Amino acid sequence: MEFLTEVLNFFADGANWVGSSGILNRTLEHVGLSAFSMTIASLIAIPPALYLGHTGRGGFFAVSIVNIGRAVPSFAIVALALPVSIKLGLGLGFWPTFLALVALALPPMFTNTYTGVREVDQGTVEAARGMGMTGWEVLSGIEMPLASPVILAAVRVAAVQVVATATLGALVAWGGLGRYIIDGFSQGDTVEVFVGGVLVALLAVATQLVFGWIERRAIPAGLRGTNGAGPGTILPVRQVA
Repeated sequence: MEFLTEVLNFFADGANWVGSSGILNRTLEHVGLSAFSMTIASLIAIPPALYLGHTGRGGFFAVSIVNIGRAVPSFAIVALALPVSIKLGLGLGFWPTFLALVALALPPMFTNTYTGVREVDQGTVEAARGMGMTGWEVLSGIEMPLASPVILAAVRVAAVQVVATATLGALVAWGGLGRYIIDGFSQGDTVEVFVGGVLVALLAVATQLVFGWIERRAIPAGLRGTNGAGPGTILPVRQVA
C-alpha cells in the first residue's frame, strides 16, 4: 500500500510534469520519435508493396528480404548503429533508435500490404480491366479499398510495437518515457521504474485505440471484418508466395 501511495504522490507532484525531464516533455519525445519512425517506415514499405502486389512480380522475394529484419533484435540494431551514428557526427540516441524502430515497423506493413492486394478477388480485378480501367485506376479504386482492412491492421500493429520499443532509446542517451525506467533502475528507484512502465503501457493502449478509431473511420462499412481485420482485431502477419 505504501508503494502505491508513493506512485500516486509521484503523479500528483506538479514538478514531475514540467521541465525537460517532466512527464509531458518525455511523452512528447516518445510520441515524436515513434511518429517519425512510423511515417518513414510507411513511406518505405507501403508504396512498393502496393506496386508489387498489383503486378505480382518479385513479391515473394521482396517479402523474404524485408522479413529478414524480424530475425535481428531491435537492441542489436541500436548497438550496431550507435558507433556509426557517432562516427558520422549524428549523436547518440535518436538516430540509432530511429533506425531500429523503422526496421521493426517495415515487415508487418510491407507483408500485409502485399498480401492484402494479392488476395483481392481476381474476378473483380479482371472485370474492372474489362471495363477499360487503367492499372492505376484498378489499384486505387479496387485493390487498395478492398485491401484496406489488412493494411490498416498492419499499420496499427506496427505502431503499437514501435511505441513499446521506443523505450530502448533511453539505453543510448535518448529521452522518451524509457528514461524513467533506465534512470529508475540506475538509482534503485522502483517507483520511477513502475511509473515509466505504466506510462509506456498507457501510451501503447492509447495508440491501439487511436488507430482502431482510424480503421473504423477509414474502412468502408461493407469491408469491416474483411480478412479478419476488423477494427478491434490484431492480425498475425502472413506471408504468401
